[in-house]
Amino acid sequence: MKGFVVAGTGSGVGKTSVTTGLLSLLSKRYRVQAFKAGPDFIDPMYHTAATGRPSRNLDSFMMTDDTIRNVVGYASRGADLCVVEGVRGLYEGFTGDGEVGSTAHIAKILGFPVVLVVDAGSLTRSAAAIVNGFRSFDPEVRIAGVILNKVSGRQHADKLDVAMGTYCRGVEVLGKIPKDRNNTLGQRHLGLNTLHSFEQGEIEPLERLADPVDLDALMGVAEECTADLPSSPPYVQRKAGMTAAVPMDDAYSFYYRENIECLEASGIEVRTFRPADGEGMPDADMAYLGGGYPELYADRISSNRDFLDGLRNMCQEGKPILGECGGLMTMCSVMTDKSGAEYRMSGIFDAKADFVDRRHGPTYVLAEANPKNPLFSGPMRGHEYHYSEVLARADAEFCFDVRRGLGIRDGRDGLFSGNAVGTYMHQHALSCQDWARGFVESVR
Repeated sequence: MKGFVVAGTGSGVGKTSVTTGLLSLLSKRYRVQAFKAGPDFIDPMYHTAATGRPSRNLDSFMMTDDTIRNVVGYASRGADLCVVEGVRGLYEGFTGDGEVGSTAHIAKILGFPVVLVVDAGSLTRSAAAIVNGFRSFDPEVRIAGVILNKVSGRQHADKLDVAMGTYCRGVEVLGKIPKDRNNTLGQRHLGLNTLHSFEQGEIEPLERLADPVDLDALMGVAEECTADLPSSPPYVQRKAGMTAAVPMDDAYSFYYRENIECLEASGIEVRTFRPADGEGMPDADMAYLGGGYPELYADRISSNRDFLDGLRNMCQEGKPILGECGGLMTMCSVMTDKSGAEYRMSGIFDAKADFVDRRHGPTYVLAEANPKNPLFSGPMRGHEYHYSEVLARADAEFCFDVRRGLGIRDGRDGLFSGNAVGTYMHQHALSCQDWARGFVESVR
């Protein structure tokens, strides 16, 4: 499999803007499969919009090396090229002295060469020093090309040519991208369009941004890789003959692709619907509510009683429900938005979900499902990232003990009622042996 990793010297150097533009340009010539290193839901939406193929997350904290190789091989069936966008700087990981969770680790697992994006603004020789430092830090990581971003003009470009040619022999400069505030994604924050429903006009500016990159030279880098990756399905297979209601709209859009496929591999038909647009709860054996921005659509959700009452009725009937982050907020009695206005939710849990103007996370989570957990058992790995707090009763019980992370309070997460669980943790189906088993057994 041909492929490469787009990495950055740090956050904010333009990785996602450059990667998305390249994905769109390359997809005009090839069938491209995109991936995102680390726990990020928004960047894969841009990738998917650019390529027309669902992008995937790769995370060496939540997945084993063999699982990562399997996911890439499985997702890349029928593709000509794999492109992995990194997370933060190339070498940042779970700890300060280890590579787990880093982009570098993903590149080594897959055997992919690295294309390094450097913010060259105001730099000339220092850009060469940065590149050489990254090259020498880990000899097992092969930095095969460099993209210099935020180049301010011809004089700056000429000096960079001299510096790179003098000090960085053996590393090809694949492109020098002019400084451009109009054709970038900018700093993303809570409330930006999640591209659940995108228009090509949102991708075209990123194509213009990436146009200075030499695509033929980039493909030359990719063709140096000849990774042989397993392509068998990475999920437990069963024929449950069940159905799952899964909201997918601008309020609920944060799902790992593998979680949906894991349900389908167990013979669970996934029925999607758009509650923020007024669609009611479909008839189903279970429900899975992902995260997103429900607080931005709280008035619409609150007025959709068919959805909220249907959710509460499912709980009362003992059907399994999992709510992650925004899903957890929807399972509470009340949700507040940024202005402090309160909106009635489903009332599965006697708790209030308050919007707060500060973020919790992003952070990796290590949790243990305790014996009260109706859906899961044993250790769990995931991540959390939210701008809300859930205020539960003092006597509330929880079904996850959190060893690393924030949870809901006091090292605990996972409110539960019957077979319904609400948690701040975004779980990854391939971080455990059989993620869907609890859903199936609860229905049976």
